Amino acid sequence: MTTYKEIFGKYVKNYSSDPSSDAEGQVWYNTTSGTFKSVVAGAAWSSGSPLITARRSLGGVGTQTAALGFGGNTGSVSALTELYNGSGWSAGGNMGTARDQLAGSGTQTAGLGFGGRTTVAVGSTEKYNGTSWTSNPTGLGTSRYGLAGAGTQTAGLAFGGFTPSNSNATESFNGTTWTAGGNMGTARGFLAGCGTNTAALAFGGEGPTNATEQYNGTSWSAGGNLNTSRRRLAAAGTQTAAIGAGGYKTPAPNYTGATETYNGTTWTTSPASLATARELLGGAGTQTSALAFGGNTGSNTAVTEEYNFATTIITAAAWASGGNMTTARRQIGGAGIQTAALGFGGYTTGNTAATEEYNGTSWGPGGNMGTTRRDMGSAGTQTAGLGFGGYTTAPTNVTEEYDGSTWSPSGNMATSRRSVGGAGTQTAGLAFGGATASPGGNPANQTNATEEYNGSTWGPGGNLGTTRTNLKGAGTQTAGLAFGGSVGTTPSAATEEYDGTSWTAGGNMNIARDSIGSAGTQTSALAFGGSAPPNTGATEQYDGTSWITAPSMSTARNGLGGAGTSTSALGFGGFDTANTVATEEFTGETTAENVKTITTS
Repeated sequence: MTTYKEIFGKYVKNYSSDPSSDAEGQVWYNTTSGTFKSVVAGAAWSSGSPLITARRSLGGVGTQTAALGFGGNTGSVSALTELYNGSGWSAGGNMGTARDQLAGSGTQTAGLGFGGRTTVAVGSTEKYNGTSWTSNPTGLGTSRYGLAGAGTQTAGLAFGGFTPSNSNATESFNGTTWTAGGNMGTARGFLAGCGTNTAALAFGGEGPTNATEQYNGTSWSAGGNLNTSRRRLAAAGTQTAAIGAGGYKTPAPNYTGATETYNGTTWTTSPASLATARELLGGAGTQTSALAFGGNTGSNTAVTEEYNFATTIITAAAWASGGNMTTARRQIGGAGIQTAALGFGGYTTGNTAATEEYNGTSWGPGGNMGTTRRDMGSAGTQTAGLGFGGYTTAPTNVTEEYDGSTWSPSGNMATSRRSVGGAGTQTAGLAFGGATASPGGNPANQTNATEEYNGSTWGPGGNLGTTRTNLKGAGTQTAGLAFGGSVGTTPSAATEEYDGTSWTAGGNMNIARDSIGSAGTQTSALAFGGSAPPNTGATEQYDGTSWITAPSMSTARNGLGGAGTSTSALGFGGFDTANTVATEEFTGETTAENVKTITTS
């Protein structure tokens, strides 16, 4: 009899607990559960961070970890470009021609966008270099929208679409000019496409249809039909290893999340389906590592989903409800970590001195502050907190320290101010920006001053480059981060980094806003909520260079408190349509092996 070792090359191992990683198909015996187990590959869609701007009918190219989304319709045709790095989206350079229902080919750093609709069908072609778009001197020979694309920036393919009647035209791009190729067998628009310009795949489209065609660089031939007839779907992969997802089908329900994979001959319905059924979405990636983003669900959506056929299970980053605060309030101070946080001061129906402590599940009372106030700066931990500045009946310079039970006064700031940013610890704090008089929205009352705290007294630090109020911070006294806020009454996207002496400009936030929540460090920060306006639950992550989108909070609000790290954060309190007690916990993306118990059934 052939043994397992002879087949697989390894013996069956014994473990008291499942190993953190093992090869696909490797079998082991769990001595604790008394079962044989193995790691197997599976297909699943998981949530990704949303687009900055919700839209439909956009173009998409690239890979799951380096994708490009461009153009589309936000309510009007758009020139917006966004880049995905596998974790979130950031803003790229705008297209020269705003349009929707366009197609593309290539990569994130060498992309091609062509065709589409402004108010009429266009043939204009643009190239992207990872930063900006440039117009190609010649466009498509046949102007059209609702077309599909395949290939690269220097070897692209355009096929199908509307002129505005259904088209079967195919054109090939050599990096400079388009030339006519063999016509499709079925004229159609709103189809999907992938592959290369000598081995392309076209499927779905108006009807809706289930027809598939394969291109060899000269002519099209029939391929296997889709199982679900549909149009306005997303595609990724190659001619012999493709994936199609989403779209619009009949009969109702019309929007679908159905996913199918193609092997070069036949389509197979995947057990995995998009969580958000939609049409007119963008797609990128491969058959085993795909990306679907944006689209129409009855309204424009920013939803992004990642498809993986792998031995790992991805649990997407997300906000989840935590225990409510005892007192609803806004303009609150925050410190600590997700499982040991501190919320203090703020505004209820008037200023409050109340302090609450969070244990990872629920809030309980702490000692009241000595000075009742709101809009203060904050730093430190639950047992070594720091509150400074703020607003009583006017901006104040009062500083207090918390020891886990009571607040005690310490050295006053040199400058009284409200809506001040804060970072650092109880013995090495940092205060920056804010307003020294009311109204805080008057630019003349706003300051760029920075002060450093040594545990007893404040001393001067380097001034911010951008004078502003209602900003937030993260990090330490020698590696601080300031972001958001208001310049006058206009929300700001500015980010600055502090080295213990001076501030330098960092990458701008994707959404300008003030009165946000914050967590993390200078090189790994989280910004959430705030007022753009209107109030938002949008979340962004900073990596020390640039901001990318992250999953949004459930409750849009401003004036909230924040604590924790960029992968384990806490947002609490704030104002939506009224002061709120809502608490939300953020957990970053995690992965785990897809371990299955082997049974005889």
